[in-house]
Formats: sequence, structure tokens, C-alpha cells
Amino acid sequence: MNLKMRLIVMNFLQFFVWGAWLITVANYWFGTKQWDGTQFGAIFSTMGIASIFMPTLCGIIADRWLNAEKLYGILHILGGLTLLYVPQIDNPSSFFWVILLAMIFYMPTIALSNSVAYNVLKSNNFDVVKNFPPIRVWGTIGFIAAMWLTNLTGNKASQNQFYIASVAAIGLGLYSFSLPKCKPQHTTEKNKSFVDLIGLSSFKLFANYKLALFFIFSMFLGAALQLTNAYGDVYLDDFKLQPQYADSFVVKYSTIIMSISQISETLFILAIPFFLKKFGIKQVMLISMIAWVLRFGLFAFGNPADGLWMIITSCIVYGMAFDFFNISGSLFVETSTDSTIRSSAQGLFMMMTNGFGAVFGSVSSGYIIDHFFTSNTGKDWHNIWLTFAIYSLIIAVFFALLFKHKHDPKHTANINH
Repeated sequence: MNLKMRLIVMNFLQFFVWGAWLITVANYWFGTKQWDGTQFGAIFSTMGIASIFMPTLCGIIADRWLNAEKLYGILHILGGLTLLYVPQIDNPSSFFWVILLAMIFYMPTIALSNSVAYNVLKSNNFDVVKNFPPIRVWGTIGFIAAMWLTNLTGNKASQNQFYIASVAAIGLGLYSFSLPKCKPQHTTEKNKSFVDLIGLSSFKLFANYKLALFFIFSMFLGAALQLTNAYGDVYLDDFKLQPQYADSFVVKYSTIIMSISQISETLFILAIPFFLKKFGIKQVMLISMIAWVLRFGLFAFGNPADGLWMIITSCIVYGMAFDFFNISGSLFVETSTDSTIRSSAQGLFMMMTNGFGAVFGSVSSGYIIDHFFTSNTGKDWHNIWLTFAIYSLIIAVFFALLFKHKHDPKHTANINH
């Protein structure tokens, strides 16, 4: 099996593990377990809590002491064993702690998978900008495959979704030990300061105004990333409360509709090299922010009948919103940092987006929805999505005004050097 194919398999399984339960866990929570909805938001905050410290910590370990592919495999095996235990839980509090443990193992593997892929491609003289997106797109395909498998096998609300994820995670963990070696970069260096010794060099990146601003905006935009994962399926399912939509395709197959978002990702990932080289990181990030405005705004006015086109268009726009931020941001970090701290820097990017950003988004959105948009008749989804759209628009305006970056097509073209 050639190198690209091996990385494709890694990316496919990486996101298959997540897709098997992330979008459908709400159906398990509310439908099968019938637990209180007030605690559900905490489940999505586990990703943020884990991402605050684990990606950076694991990036430091991979930069200094342990091969990245080995650490990656160990984490997936431990995460898979944790997911295997989830169906045994019978109360929401314990569910939170076990999912948190699973996320502690899983979240750093996203940044590590990028580091492994970049390392393998560069060491074999591949152009990262050209070759990474077509490989990464298989991660999204894996996410879609898991969503469809879970839904079409009748496990949308069953405990089997966690068994599916567990088997995939353990399998990926074992497979990763066969990947090319990604050795630590600092094993032979001496006379390091205490900050360097414990691997906190990546935090020095905040001394650079442009990078600091980039990470801050990453945090605020990261707050929007999990909102549709947490509430999208529930929003579509809630149309069943309106008699005219109760038997609609959207209600019956809400997960399939939501998967259009991931299908869209596969297309926009492939477009990233063109957009980055043509417009540069600032314009691509700005396009992502405007796409988030459209994502939420279209949801606000959509419905399963004459507004179905808005729901579908929102899902299509999601691909641009998600990819142009996550993948392009990761590539920006790769090009803007020294090779000796890149795993740590990727971990820092992950911490700001899926860590502080996700916790901020989960906590604030949960509070806002519960206190301002929930009544005895249900949730006011129209104004919920409009609020999220306005938030994204404010972020976009400030980013356009404050983030200064001169695009150099030659620098982007030579990203692999």
C-alpha cells in the first residue's frame, strides 16, 4: 500500500470513529434514555474541555519524547475501550464523565493525525498544500459513512453506535503502529531553557501579533463549530411538533439530511489549495466566517416544505464554513511556525478552537437557549439561529478590520519546503 493510501485509511477511520455517534447522540440521550435536556449541552462541552489541554500536551510529547504515530495509536486504543463502556452507563452524570474521558483520548488525535500526515508527506517530498486536502477529504467521507451506517442500520438512537465507534477506534489504533515513523524533533538538543524543556515553546507564538490575533479569532470562531453538531439534528427533529411537517422526510431522516453538510465538506476540501494560493489565508478565513453567517441564517428561515431549499443550502454552505476555517487554519499554522514546535503549535490551534472556543460556545449557547429561547411550547429555533448568525457576522467584521496579512502566492506554493 503506497504512502498516500495509508494516510487515506488513517483519515477515513479517524473521523469514522467520531461520526458514528457525534450527530446521533442526542437521539440516544433524549429518545432511548429519556434524560433531562438541561444536561445535554455538557456532553458537547467535553470536547472543548479535553481540547484545552490534551492536544497541546500530546503535541509536546510527540515533539520531544514519543513517535507521533505511536502516541496516536495508544490514544485511539484507550479511547476505543472507553467508548466500549458507554452503553453500560445508566445515569447522565456518569455519562458525562465517561464521554469526557473518551474525548480526552480522542481530541488530541485530530491534531496528531495532521502532524503525522504532514511529516510523512514532507519527508517524501510531497507538496503539502497540493496533496494533503485530497487525503484529508477521506476523513470527511469516513464521517459520512459512519453517520449513514448508524442511521440506516436502525442504530440512530441505540447503544450500538458506541460499539461501532469503539471497534473502529481500536482498529485504527492498531493500524497506526504500521505507519511511517514520525520521530521527536528535540531528542538530541541540549542547553534548553525550562520553558523549552517542558515544551511550552509554542505559547511563545502569542508574542507574534499576527499569530496571537489568529489564535484569538480561532477561539471565537471555534465557538460556532459545534453548534450545529449539538443542535442541528434536534432542530430538524423538532419539526415533528408541527403537524404539517410531522411525517416529512426531514423529520424521519434528519441525520441523512445533516450528512449533506459533510458531503459538502468533501468538495470544499479539494478547493482549498486553489483558494489559498489565489486569495491567501485572510480572505479564505473571511469567506469561512461569511459562510457561517449563511449557515445559521438559512437554518433560521428554513422548513421541511417550501423552505427545504434553505435547509439544504445551509448544509452545503457548511462545507465551506468548516473546511475553510479548520483545514486552512491548520495549514497556516504549519507555514508560520518552526519545524521543531509544529506538533505543539497544531495542538495549540486545536486548544483554541475545539478547546476554549468549544467550551465558550457550548456554555454560552446553552445558557442563551435555555433562558431566552425556550418555553413550554418548545424552542424558538428561528431566533436561536438568527442570534448565532449575528454573532458570526460580528466576528467577521472585526477579523476583516484587525487581521493584517499580506498574501504571498509564492510562499503558499512552497509550503512543503
